[in-house]
Amino acid sequence: MKLHRLAAAVVLALTAVASHAQDKSTQTQGNFGIYFNPLATRVSNSVVDTGPFAFLGANTTSRMFWGFNMGGYYDFFHSGSLATGFDVRFSDSHGDNAALRNLQVGLRLSASPFKRPIRPFIELAGGAGTTKPPAATVKVRKPDYAVYGGADWSIAHHIDFRMIEVGYGSLTTASSATIGAGGNIAIPSSKLLTFSSGLVFRF
Repeated sequence: MKLHRLAAAVVLALTAVASHAQDKSTQTQGNFGIYFNPLATRVSNSVVDTGPFAFLGANTTSRMFWGFNMGGYYDFFHSGSLATGFDVRFSDSHGDNAALRNLQVGLRLSASPFKRPIRPFIELAGGAGTTKPPAATVKVRKPDYAVYGGADWSIAHHIDFRMIEVGYGSLTTASSATIGAGGNIAIPSSKLLTFSSGLVFRF
């Protein structure tokens, strides 16, 4: 099954579970949200790949990718102003004809420490990332991980504005070494710095 189809299926399943489990009359019984937002990702590597399958392009150590992320979270435990839950997210972004896709599951911690309805959150996530170099159709799938942090501002009863989300992660991308095209240089894992903002719909 393709990553984006699996991600959509997981989000729909979470929606059904959360709708069944949650008492909508109070947030203390749980909090479920879904989001679909624009995404900017800076992918960088300390080693230059000069082979035919260079993910960032020949003789390039960093590149910006643009796309979207989507997902859903469910806060299953509340204690005072703190909430703990899990998040399932999928992202799809492109740069210079290269493609980067991620499917991750994370543990999420959020809080409401301010008088204003602003909820900062932090998340540790892991999953699988798929990359396709610009000059080939072959794809490489490798494990990845990331740490995310941001803040949501409640602007309506069921709508939050995600003011900012910043993520930092690591992924072994496609390269002349990982594809086995004769690359003699060991290419380390690339670093992924992500930025996102947009709307979150809570139920």
